[in-house]
Amino acid sequence: MRRLDGRPYTVLGLRPGTAARFATNHYHQTWHVLSDPSGARLLARLLWGLSYQRHPGTLVVIDRPFLDPTPFEGEPSDPVVLVPRDLTPLDEGAARALRRALPLGTAPDGTVRWRTGGLDRALADPEGWREQVRRAYRDGGDFRHLVTRRGGLVMVSAAPWQLREWAVDTAGLGGRGPYDSGHTFLGEGCVAPGEVQTFRRYRAMVSSAVVARREVLAEDTGLDLPQSVRERIWRRSAEVRRRTAPAPVVGAGAAE
Repeated sequence: MRRLDGRPYTVLGLRPGTAARFATNHYHQTWHVLSDPSGARLLARLLWGLSYQRHPGTLVVIDRPFLDPTPFEGEPSDPVVLVPRDLTPLDEGAARALRRALPLGTAPDGTVRWRTGGLDRALADPEGWREQVRRAYRDGGDFRHLVTRRGGLVMVSAAPWQLREWAVDTAGLGGRGPYDSGHTFLGEGCVAPGEVQTFRRYRAMVSSAVVARREVLAEDTGLDLPQSVRERIWRRSAEVRRRTAPAPVVGAGAAE
Protein backbone atom coordinates (compact mmCIF):
# COMPACT_ATOMS: atom_id res chain seq x y z
CA MET A 1 0.00 0.00 0.00
CA ARG A 2 1.31 3.44 -0.95
CA ARG A 3 -0.06 6.94 -0.75
CA LEU A 4 0.35 8.79 -4.02
CA ASP A 5 -0.59 12.46 -4.13
CA GLY A 6 -2.69 11.99 -1.00
CA ARG A 7 -4.62 8.87 -2.11
CA PRO A 8 -4.06 5.20 -1.21
CA TYR A 9 -3.00 2.77 -3.94
CA THR A 10 -2.18 -0.93 -4.02
CA VAL A 11 0.89 -1.08 -6.25
CA LEU A 12 1.66 -4.55 -7.62
CA GLY A 13 4.93 -5.52 -9.28
CA LEU A 14 6.58 -8.62 -10.68
CA ARG A 15 8.14 -11.21 -8.43
CA PRO A 16 11.93 -11.02 -7.97
CA GLY A 17 13.57 -13.51 -10.28
CA THR A 18 10.97 -13.11 -13.04
CA ALA A 19 12.83 -13.69 -16.32
CA ALA A 20 10.68 -11.51 -18.59
CA ARG A 21 12.02 -8.16 -19.76
CA PHE A 22 10.29 -5.22 -21.41
CA ALA A 23 11.08 -1.90 -23.08
CA THR A 24 9.00 1.10 -24.17
CA ASN A 25 9.29 3.71 -26.90
CA HIS A 26 7.20 6.26 -28.80
CA TYR A 27 7.28 5.89 -32.57
CA HIS A 28 4.83 6.95 -35.30
CA GLN A 29 2.67 8.66 -32.65
CA THR A 30 2.21 5.33 -30.87
CA TRP A 31 3.43 4.13 -27.49
CA HIS A 32 4.98 0.66 -27.76
CA VAL A 33 5.52 -2.00 -25.12
CA LEU A 34 8.29 -4.26 -26.46
CA SER A 35 9.37 -7.76 -25.44
CA ASP A 36 9.83 -11.30 -26.72
CA PRO A 37 6.95 -13.81 -27.07
CA SER A 38 7.37 -15.12 -23.52
CA GLY A 39 7.24 -11.56 -22.17
CA ALA A 40 4.05 -10.97 -24.15
CA ARG A 41 2.46 -14.02 -22.56
CA LEU A 42 3.29 -12.67 -19.10
CA LEU A 43 1.91 -9.25 -20.04
CA ALA A 44 -1.30 -10.95 -21.17
CA ARG A 45 -1.64 -12.63 -17.75
CA LEU A 46 -1.16 -9.27 -16.04
CA LEU A 47 -3.84 -7.61 -18.18
CA TRP A 48 -6.30 -10.46 -17.71
CA GLY A 49 -5.89 -10.70 -13.96
CA LEU A 50 -6.06 -6.93 -13.53
CA SER A 51 -9.39 -6.83 -15.38
CA TYR A 52 -11.00 -8.80 -12.51
CA GLN A 53 -9.67 -6.66 -9.67
CA ARG A 54 -12.30 -5.24 -7.34
CA HIS A 55 -10.16 -3.21 -4.94
CA PRO A 56 -10.08 0.52 -5.79
CA GLY A 57 -6.62 1.96 -6.32
CA THR A 58 -5.08 -1.28 -7.63
CA LEU A 59 -2.49 -1.03 -10.42
CA VAL A 60 0.46 -3.00 -11.83
CA VAL A 61 3.90 -1.53 -12.48
CA ILE A 62 6.69 -2.91 -14.69
CA ASP A 63 9.96 -1.19 -13.78
CA ARG A 64 13.57 -2.03 -13.06
CA PRO A 65 14.99 -4.65 -13.02
CA PHE A 66 12.44 -5.86 -15.59
CA LEU A 67 12.90 -2.83 -17.86
CA ASP A 68 15.48 -2.76 -20.67
CA PRO A 69 16.83 0.03 -22.86
CA THR A 70 15.02 0.15 -26.19
CA PRO A 71 16.09 -2.56 -28.66
CA PHE A 72 16.46 0.03 -31.43
CA GLU A 73 18.49 2.98 -30.06
CA GLY A 74 19.51 1.69 -26.60
CA GLU A 75 17.69 4.67 -25.03
CA PRO A 76 16.20 4.46 -21.52
CA SER A 77 12.67 3.07 -21.34
CA ASP A 78 9.86 4.54 -19.28
CA PRO A 79 8.22 2.26 -16.70
CA VAL A 80 4.85 0.76 -17.64
CA VAL A 81 1.76 1.08 -15.44
CA LEU A 82 -1.36 -1.01 -16.12
CA VAL A 83 -4.55 0.56 -14.78
CA PRO A 84 -8.18 -0.66 -14.57
CA ARG A 85 -9.75 2.56 -15.77
CA ASP A 86 -12.85 3.00 -13.61
CA LEU A 87 -11.41 1.31 -10.53
CA THR A 88 -8.14 3.27 -10.32
CA PRO A 89 -8.01 6.92 -11.38
CA LEU A 90 -4.36 7.90 -11.91
CA ASP A 91 -3.92 11.59 -12.59
CA GLU A 92 -0.69 13.45 -13.35
CA GLY A 93 0.11 14.12 -9.69
CA ALA A 94 -0.33 10.49 -8.62
CA ALA A 95 1.63 9.26 -11.64
CA ARG A 96 4.53 11.58 -10.83
CA ALA A 97 4.50 10.45 -7.20
CA LEU A 98 4.59 6.81 -8.33
CA ARG A 99 7.49 7.47 -10.70
CA ARG A 100 9.45 9.09 -7.85
CA ALA A 101 8.81 6.02 -5.67
CA LEU A 102 10.25 3.61 -8.24
CA PRO A 103 11.84 1.12 -8.27
CA LEU A 104 9.61 -0.75 -5.85
CA GLY A 105 12.51 -2.57 -4.22
CA THR A 106 12.95 -6.16 -3.11
CA ALA A 107 11.00 -6.08 0.17
CA PRO A 108 7.28 -6.01 -0.76
CA ASP A 109 4.53 -5.79 1.82
CA GLY A 110 3.24 -9.17 0.64
CA THR A 111 2.33 -11.32 -2.34
CA VAL A 112 -0.92 -11.90 -4.20
CA ARG A 113 -2.27 -14.93 -6.04
CA TRP A 114 -2.83 -13.87 -9.66
CA ARG A 115 -5.72 -15.89 -11.09
CA THR A 116 -5.93 -16.08 -14.90
CA GLY A 117 -7.60 -19.42 -15.59
CA GLY A 118 -10.22 -17.80 -17.79
CA LEU A 119 -7.53 -16.65 -20.20
CA ASP A 120 -6.69 -20.24 -21.12
CA ARG A 121 -10.33 -20.93 -21.93
CA ALA A 122 -10.52 -17.77 -24.08
CA LEU A 123 -7.32 -18.74 -25.93
CA ALA A 124 -8.77 -22.17 -26.74
CA ASP A 125 -11.31 -20.41 -29.00
CA PRO A 126 -10.27 -16.73 -29.30
CA GLU A 127 -12.60 -15.87 -32.17
CA GLY A 128 -15.60 -17.42 -30.45
CA TRP A 129 -14.68 -15.64 -27.22
CA ARG A 130 -14.42 -12.27 -29.00
CA GLU A 131 -17.81 -12.78 -30.63
CA GLN A 132 -19.39 -13.50 -27.24
CA VAL A 133 -17.87 -10.34 -25.80
CA ARG A 134 -18.93 -8.15 -28.70
CA ARG A 135 -22.44 -9.62 -28.63
CA ALA A 136 -22.75 -9.05 -24.88
CA TYR A 137 -21.49 -5.48 -25.12
CA ARG A 138 -22.98 -4.50 -28.48
CA ASP A 139 -25.47 -2.14 -26.82
CA GLY A 140 -23.75 0.27 -24.47
CA GLY A 141 -20.51 -1.69 -24.37
CA ASP A 142 -17.69 0.07 -22.58
CA PHE A 143 -14.41 -0.31 -24.44
CA ARG A 144 -12.94 3.11 -23.72
CA HIS A 145 -9.19 3.13 -23.22
CA LEU A 146 -6.17 5.37 -22.85
CA VAL A 147 -2.55 4.65 -23.76
CA THR A 148 -0.34 7.64 -23.07
CA ARG A 149 2.65 8.95 -21.13
CA ARG A 150 1.64 10.39 -17.78
CA GLY A 151 3.99 11.54 -15.05
CA GLY A 152 6.95 9.81 -16.68
CA LEU A 153 5.10 6.48 -17.00
CA VAL A 154 3.67 4.73 -20.05
CA MET A 155 0.11 4.23 -18.85
CA VAL A 156 -2.19 1.56 -20.29
CA SER A 157 -5.70 2.13 -18.96
CA ALA A 158 -8.94 0.47 -20.06
CA ALA A 159 -12.27 -0.97 -18.97
CA PRO A 160 -12.29 -4.66 -17.87
CA TRP A 161 -13.51 -6.18 -21.14
CA GLN A 162 -10.99 -4.14 -23.12
CA LEU A 163 -8.16 -5.34 -20.87
CA ARG A 164 -9.30 -8.94 -21.47
CA GLU A 165 -9.47 -8.47 -25.22
CA TRP A 166 -5.97 -7.02 -25.24
CA ALA A 167 -4.83 -9.96 -23.11
CA VAL A 168 -6.14 -12.47 -25.65
CA ASP A 169 -4.50 -10.59 -28.54
CA THR A 170 -1.19 -10.19 -26.68
CA ALA A 171 -0.95 -13.81 -25.54
CA GLY A 172 -0.86 -15.04 -29.14
CA LEU A 173 2.05 -12.89 -30.28
CA GLY A 174 5.04 -14.69 -31.75
CA GLY A 175 7.60 -13.91 -34.39
CA ARG A 176 7.00 -13.97 -38.13
CA GLY A 177 7.81 -12.07 -41.30
CA PRO A 178 11.17 -10.58 -42.32
CA TYR A 179 11.75 -9.09 -38.86
CA ASP A 180 10.67 -12.21 -36.96
CA SER A 181 8.22 -10.08 -35.01
CA GLY A 182 4.57 -9.79 -34.04
CA HIS A 183 2.32 -6.97 -32.91
CA THR A 184 -1.15 -6.11 -31.72
CA PHE A 185 -2.72 -2.69 -31.36
CA LEU A 186 -3.98 -1.34 -28.05
CA GLY A 187 -6.94 0.41 -29.60
CA GLU A 188 -8.63 0.33 -32.97
CA GLY A 189 -6.71 0.19 -36.26
CA CYS A 190 -3.22 1.20 -37.28
CA VAL A 191 -3.59 4.67 -35.74
CA ALA A 192 -4.16 3.25 -32.24
CA PRO A 193 -2.37 5.08 -29.42
CA GLY A 194 -0.68 1.91 -28.17
CA GLU A 195 0.88 -1.30 -29.44
CA VAL A 196 2.51 -4.41 -28.02
CA GLN A 197 5.33 -5.63 -30.25
CA THR A 198 7.42 -8.78 -29.90
CA PHE A 199 10.71 -9.88 -31.43
CA ARG A 200 12.07 -13.38 -31.17
CA ARG A 201 15.58 -11.88 -31.04
CA TYR A 202 14.55 -9.21 -28.55
CA ARG A 203 17.40 -9.92 -26.08
CA ALA A 204 20.04 -9.82 -28.81
CA MET A 205 18.54 -6.62 -30.19
CA VAL A 206 18.73 -4.93 -26.78
CA SER A 207 22.34 -5.99 -26.28
CA SER A 208 23.46 -4.83 -29.72
CA ALA A 209 21.57 -1.52 -29.38
CA VAL A 210 23.35 -0.78 -26.10
CA VAL A 211 26.76 -1.46 -27.68
CA ALA A 212 25.89 0.51 -30.81
CA ARG A 213 24.69 3.49 -28.77
CA ARG A 214 27.91 3.56 -26.77
CA GLU A 215 30.06 3.38 -29.90
CA VAL A 216 28.12 5.97 -31.90
CA LEU A 217 27.94 8.48 -29.04
CA ALA A 218 31.68 8.11 -28.50
CA GLU A 219 32.20 9.11 -32.16
CA ASP A 220 29.58 11.88 -32.16
CA THR A 221 30.94 15.33 -33.01
CA GLY A 222 27.81 17.09 -31.76
CA LEU A 223 26.97 18.25 -35.28
CA ASP A 224 24.44 15.56 -36.11
CA LEU A 225 20.73 16.05 -35.58
CA PRO A 226 19.15 13.70 -33.00
CA GLN A 227 17.40 11.69 -35.72
CA SER A 228 20.68 11.27 -37.60
CA VAL A 229 22.29 9.88 -34.46
CA ARG A 230 19.38 7.44 -34.00
CA GLU A 231 19.70 6.24 -37.60
CA ARG A 232 23.43 5.66 -37.11
CA ILE A 233 22.67 3.64 -33.97
CA TRP A 234 20.12 1.53 -35.89
CA ARG A 235 22.68 0.73 -38.59
CA ARG A 236 25.48 0.11 -36.09
CA SER A 237 23.25 -2.18 -34.04
CA ALA A 238 22.75 -4.44 -37.07
CA GLU A 239 26.53 -4.44 -37.58
CA VAL A 240 27.09 -5.41 -33.94
CA ARG A 241 24.73 -8.36 -34.29
CA ARG A 242 26.51 -9.53 -37.42
CA ARG A 243 29.99 -9.32 -35.91
CA THR A 244 28.96 -11.01 -32.66
CA ALA A 245 26.91 -13.81 -34.25
CA PRO A 246 28.36 -17.27 -33.60
CA ALA A 247 30.37 -18.60 -36.51
CA PRO A 248 28.70 -21.52 -38.33
CA VAL A 249 30.08 -24.92 -37.46
CA VAL A 250 31.63 -26.44 -40.60
CA GLY A 251 30.16 -29.82 -41.37
CA ALA A 252 27.58 -29.67 -38.58
CA GLY A 253 24.99 -32.37 -39.03
CA ALA A 254 26.93 -34.20 -41.74
CA ALA A 255 26.93 -37.98 -41.57
CA GLU A 256 30.28 -39.60 -41.00
